Amino acid sequence: MALTLTEKILLAHTDRDELTPGEVVLVRCDVVMANDVSGPVAFRAMKKMGAERVFDPSKVVMVADHFMPAKDARSAGLLKSLKDWSDEQGVTYYGQGRGGIEHTLLAEEGWVTPGIVLAGGDSHTCTHGALGAFGTGLGSTDIAACLALGEFWQAVPETILVRLTGDRSKYVTGKDVILAVIGRIGVAGGTNQVLEFTGEGAAGLSMDERLAVANMAVEAGSETGLFAADEVTGKYLEGRARRPWTAEASDPDAHFSGVLDIDLSALAPLVSKPHSPGNVVPVSDATGTKIDQVYIGNCSNGTMTDLRQTAEMLRGHKVHADTRAIIVPATQDIYRRAMAEGLLDIFVEAGAIVSTPTCGACFGGHNGVMGPGENALTTTNRNFKGRMGSGEAGVFLANAYVAAAAAVAGEIVEPHEVH
Repeated sequence: MALTLTEKILLAHTDRDELTPGEVVLVRCDVVMANDVSGPVAFRAMKKMGAERVFDPSKVVMVADHFMPAKDARSAGLLKSLKDWSDEQGVTYYGQGRGGIEHTLLAEEGWVTPGIVLAGGDSHTCTHGALGAFGTGLGSTDIAACLALGEFWQAVPETILVRLTGDRSKYVTGKDVILAVIGRIGVAGGTNQVLEFTGEGAAGLSMDERLAVANMAVEAGSETGLFAADEVTGKYLEGRARRPWTAEASDPDAHFSGVLDIDLSALAPLVSKPHSPGNVVPVSDATGTKIDQVYIGNCSNGTMTDLRQTAEMLRGHKVHADTRAIIVPATQDIYRRAMAEGLLDIFVEAGAIVSTPTCGACFGGHNGVMGPGENALTTTNRNFKGRMGSGEAGVFLANAYVAAAAAVAGEIVEPHEVH
């Protein structure tokens, strides 16, 4: 029977001999992850279930990232709860100064390898599809079951094949690829399905850019965004993979629920306007919009690639007097590498703020939330009303080139106008 990559991964993690899209199956976890927001809720649910210990401490990872560093007494309590529970259970814990934003961190630390199933207490667990894994976000009650039993119920999704062709022009990045997809199919176009990215355009994306693409699959309603493992994957995993792995791909005659062709050579830098990730237009259609704050970072675009693109735009420039710029490396390792390359000095010299790795303002937590009537241009993944603070603020999504250019100009501009 011909199978998609998703079907192969799920079948290998069930006791079934076969499965079909739409069926609900019990899936075994290779890694279970939660954070300082989802974790404490899951711990309480786990206790109500009567479960005292996790199914396998070696497969459980807790990451303090959403309210790290703590903004108030309540968030400090959440962080303490996560640390205390992790110590008690003997699971891996990444605390402040030792980790970073969960999705970038788990990939960086070698927890994610092709073919695994990763259940995460965060909707952007789909990021891990960049490495050929089935990463999916679950609610805290389901995460509690995963912690206790090491398995969860999953409806077998269909797959939309996204074929990427052509060569990208300057200033077009992985961020634009996923914005183009969401702009085409809408924020619910991938519901109960997986987005699988193929073609020479997919092969040409670096791992950093694949992480950015897979990260926003959930913004199309998808279970995950998936790249079959290839040479790029293998090179990234050298010296970091925690387990042996083999490369798998969808069978040539597998059934796909749809096919979407994206010609990268025809793609321009894009921006998603308030208040939906699906409100996508070319940057040229949004130029002149005043920007009060630029935020570069988050689990989708806080990588070395994004920081280098930012430095390319800010070098020799100053952040506009009417604009704030906040730059957030996604992990401590990325922070140190950026420091060693001199990127942080470029940012500070330009007048930007460099933050410790944190989810921070992305979800309206702290370290840069927006006020009424303000506009933000950000490399994050969501721009719902109230997402980054005030419900009267506007959030625009774009790549790091576009965001950094806006920091210099004080408004949305084409990147070439600054660089």
